[in-house]
Amino acid sequence: MSGDRHRRRRGLTLLLAHTAWLGFLLPTAAAVTHRPVAALGLAVFVLLYLVLVAVPVVPLPMRPAVQHTGLAVLALVGVALAAANASGPGGWTILLLFVCSAGALCLDRPAAGFAWVAASVAAVLAIGVARSVPAADTTPVALITGLAGVSTIAFVRFVRLVEELRRTQRELARTTVERERLRFAKDLHDLLGHTLSLIVVKAEVARRVAPADPGRAAREAADIERIGRTALTEVREAVSGYRSHSFARELENARAVLADIGVEVTAPETGPALGGVADDVFRWVLREAVTNVLRHSAASRCDIAVTADRGGATLTVRDDGVGRELSPGNGLRGLAERVEQAGGTLRCGASPTGGTELTAHLPPAAIA
Repeated sequence: MSGDRHRRRRGLTLLLAHTAWLGFLLPTAAAVTHRPVAALGLAVFVLLYLVLVAVPVVPLPMRPAVQHTGLAVLALVGVALAAANASGPGGWTILLLFVCSAGALCLDRPAAGFAWVAASVAAVLAIGVARSVPAADTTPVALITGLAGVSTIAFVRFVRLVEELRRTQRELARTTVERERLRFAKDLHDLLGHTLSLIVVKAEVARRVAPADPGRAAREAADIERIGRTALTEVREAVSGYRSHSFARELENARAVLADIGVEVTAPETGPALGGVADDVFRWVLREAVTNVLRHSAASRCDIAVTADRGGATLTVRDDGVGRELSPGNGLRGLAERVEQAGGTLRCGASPTGGTELTAHLPPAAIA
């Protein structure tokens, strides 16, 4: 609403500026003191001009067909008054200045506006020649009419470009907010999905071993507490936008987590040095892959391999579990979007050797 009020105030200011131009008509108005027909025609002309100017400037609601009809009537009245009275006092050809500025303001296409300006200037010259008006009087009016029309077209174009720029800025701001919300939602899903799955697994282990091995149950409970504190820290990092968690750290956590639930892990001690984009993307890929092993696979072995060379970087996570096709839930869809945004590809499905295999490949630019 404040934006509408601002545009309305600006429109009224511009309308007053156009009204100030009516000062050029003072000599013409003085010449019709005792000529009621000419005075009535001049009054109709001024009123019609103000209405037409107010439509795009204030703005006022009016259908284009009605607006263009009003512009045509303004031109006919202006030409008729100027042609009928040009040889007398009052400088009636100045009416074409207002016809020119109204058309330049109301016509949307610049080509149409320039054509209207040219026609208005030609009308001034033609009336001057037809009514034998001295060139010293006609030429300045024609020059002022052309300059007024061209400047009006330039001003209208500038105002529209500013409005388009503002709309673009608002759209960019809205898009940025939406993207940040999506990024934040995906981060939280990936963070909490993995962590909660691990907590559930740890809680099940603690419940099963509690009667026979209270000491191990206590250790599992301590692990659950540690995992919960780590998750809280990661959520705070996600909220603040800070990223200190590297792929190497995620790889270390994956080995520890899978070993804790009895899954034999084959993984490099440290991953290869990766660029910022690849390091972050592979961190999320590994987290989601380990989460799927915890949730779905019933695996006893998991192989993690990561390579990086001039052909790009590849991360493969393969288990020997049930080998079923994973449905593309929020986790895999979000993961595929992350990989695609980095210019890579993601494949997930049954492994040729049994179990499930997830492979992510990134181009060389991602590790540069």
